[in-house]
Amino acid sequence: MDEARIRKDFPLLEKNIEGKRIAYLDSACQTLRPQKVIDALVSYYQEFPACAGRSVHKLATEVSIQVDLARERMARFVNASRSEEICFTKNCTEALNTVISGIGLKKGDTVLTSDREHNSVHVPLLVMKEERGIRYERVRSNDDGTFDIDRFGERVRKTKPKLVVVCHTSNVNGTTVDARAVTEISHEQGSVVLLDGAQYAPGGGVDLKSIDADFYALSCHKMCGPSGVGVLAGKHDLLSGIRPLTFGGHGVSSVTKDGIELMDAPERFEAGLQDYAGIIGAGVAAEYIAAIGREEIASHLRRLNLSATKSLEGFGTVEIIQPRAAELRSGILSFNIAGHNPHDVAMMLDHSDNVMIRSGMHCAHTWFEDRGLANGSARASFYVYNDEEDVGQLISGVGRIIRPNHQ
Repeated sequence: MDEARIRKDFPLLEKNIEGKRIAYLDSACQTLRPQKVIDALVSYYQEFPACAGRSVHKLATEVSIQVDLARERMARFVNASRSEEICFTKNCTEALNTVISGIGLKKGDTVLTSDREHNSVHVPLLVMKEERGIRYERVRSNDDGTFDIDRFGERVRKTKPKLVVVCHTSNVNGTTVDARAVTEISHEQGSVVLLDGAQYAPGGGVDLKSIDADFYALSCHKMCGPSGVGVLAGKHDLLSGIRPLTFGGHGVSSVTKDGIELMDAPERFEAGLQDYAGIIGAGVAAEYIAAIGREEIASHLRRLNLSATKSLEGFGTVEIIQPRAAELRSGILSFNIAGHNPHDVAMMLDHSDNVMIRSGMHCAHTWFEDRGLANGSARASFYVYNDEEDVGQLISGVGRIIRPNHQ
């Protein structure tokens, strides 16, 4: 993959901050945007800044056409059966909450997850446990941080959950589950499967037909798209049985003084005025990533992670969050430096070397709580525009933190 050419697509990387090169290593939180996506947003506001699905004038018609095109592009990106299986949301959080809250869980129903879930899954399930009396169980990972498919299978067969929710790729340690195996095991017991694809989707290799998950959620801001746009994808007949989180203009086919009739998916989940510019930009982002290629992206991330891992292992005071094998962690490298708070590490890297990483619990508090890591970790995350020079800046910065008097 030609990262030098790709870097030129991202305007921010052409700049310096305080005279220093930017090493943006926080893409698991939010990626940068290529000029194509930025242009798509500007085009909406300059050329057809109107509402879709309401007015019938030329500008509104163009918005509707562009939103439909974005839906088709996203359907191709995840290999959905039809574009109507793509519902635009504010983010992955809203998509996950929509299914969890709207699938009709009641007292005594069991929901099964892994122990690596984002708070977007964990928190609403705690609320459902308190308010509706559901049973909520988490399956512990292997000691090396990988997903334990055998233990998961045992719990599914024993508890026969109504809903299974699993993150496709962990935002803490970068490990990826065998999504097809998860759905096969769950479907054998009649369970509905919701996958959190926020970290997996940026690789561009989601294949919903192969995975056979019932619902799949992702955030566009983690895959070169605008902020404030997510996707809930799913089997159309099941989507149309989910109660939306929000009601209002659009999303309803008829309203009387005494009742409403909801539209089918995707419209039922898109009540109110939408972020049309963001949706259009998300479609452009999906095509941009797909053009680079899943295998090329995956290989690139493994190479950078392996390079950084080998160098960090040379510092005796650096502890890499398991698994230690870089090839199992995609583009995520979480670590701690003995004697240093992760937030301090992130601030020092930013101030001294323009290395921008994440620190803390990464919205996965229970994972760190289970392992006694009260301060979380520092997390570097690589993407298509990163290169070996970025890795070098990270390692150099860590070296200055560990040996400040030897630089």
